[in-house]
Amino acid sequence: MKFNKKIMTEFLEVQQISKLFKPDREVEVVALDDINLTIGKGEFVVISGPSGSGKTTLLNIIGGLDIPSHGDIVLDGERLTGLPESKLSQIRRDHIGFVFQAYNLLPVLTARENIEYVMKLQGAGKDKAHKRSLEVARKLSIETFLDKLPHQLSGGLQQRVAVARAVAATPKLILADEPTANLDSKSASSLIDMMQKLNQEEEVTIIFSSHDPMVIEKARRSIVLKDGKIFSNICS
Repeated sequence: MKFNKKIMTEFLEVQQISKLFKPDREVEVVALDDINLTIGKGEFVVISGPSGSGKTTLLNIIGGLDIPSHGDIVLDGERLTGLPESKLSQIRRDHIGFVFQAYNLLPVLTARENIEYVMKLQGAGKDKAHKRSLEVARKLSIETFLDKLPHQLSGGLQQRVAVARAVAATPKLILADEPTANLDSKSASSLIDMMQKLNQEEEVTIIFSSHDPMVIEKARRSIVLKDGKIFSNICS
């Protein structure tokens, strides 16, 4: 197993995380097995591995969407494991942006309204939300589509809106689960390039999962899972 050099600024700590399932109430399935991982602030990381290796489960546990069977998650010095759901919900709203494979845009809202949605939950005023949504939309080259509804946009544009929504609320961490899975190769490459640019300009830590070699090679750090364990952890 290969590991990167020690990270100077610890931002995210995954400490001995395991996740066990019993789908048929008899046979125990180990989704994650004693995962230990440290990610520094501002990193751009891909988690890869075959189907069933635990990628989505690990992202969900890091983001507080799932509870580990064992172990702890520490985000920017705060231990998430064991917090009540109300507190986890607040942390997700204020500090973690999510980008899902299926976009998860609200169909009755325009692209601009989708981007502003989390900001308004945070209490941002109309003018501030408008200004920030336009700023992020320009960085993702979607400013001319802000008045469109999701069904009027291509898959690639919908995913850019989803990324803009995650970034606009100025989170500490963005988690993207297979964000390019439904895109053609050109759109996928373009989206990851833009996410990388946002990572640099916004100084936000981004962790995304992918099985696409073209996408994986764009990350500055690659973590490979196999059978619920870390198989390799390499900085490029």
